[in-house]
Amino acid sequence: MTIEGKVWRFGDDINTDEIIPARYLNITEPSKLAEHLMEDADAQFPSKVAPGDIIVAGKNFGCGSSREHAPVAIKSAGISCVIAASFARIFFRNAFNMGLLIFESPEASANVKEGDTIEIDPDKGLIKNLSSGEEFKVASIPPFMKQLVEDGGLVAHIKRGQTQA
Repeated sequence: MTIEGKVWRFGDDINTDEIIPARYLNITEPSKLAEHLMEDADAQFPSKVAPGDIIVAGKNFGCGSSREHAPVAIKSAGISCVIAASFARIFFRNAFNMGLLIFESPEASANVKEGDTIEIDPDKGLIKNLSSGEEFKVASIPPFMKQLVEDGGLVAHIKRGQTQA
């Protein structure tokens, strides 16, 4: 399985309030959250992003509050994955629990530009910038966490296990 998409760039220390502003935390419908994704960083972002696009960011992506709304909004907007130099630990766990695929790659984060098209092969641990031809290594995802994403997140994973018993 490979993932291919257009890149949207963000910098270091993007916090959960920038991903989905606190004023929208009363919204429970994922598609409605997606309408406000990153709007404080880029007011036009929700209207520009397309299904399959990829967010590439700097270090400490998802810092701040431990709100699950952030990965839910990203996933619901159709973002196929997020690549960052590093992730805040609580966001890292919340992303997998919500079924959002994320990759840590400081090299890709430093070299991929907004508008580039990239391809990720999670099984080979490879990110290829189709716009520049550059390739970057990415840490592999542990099988259990990969299964969480494939199942749609932790709740779906648990429900799936109960129906198979």
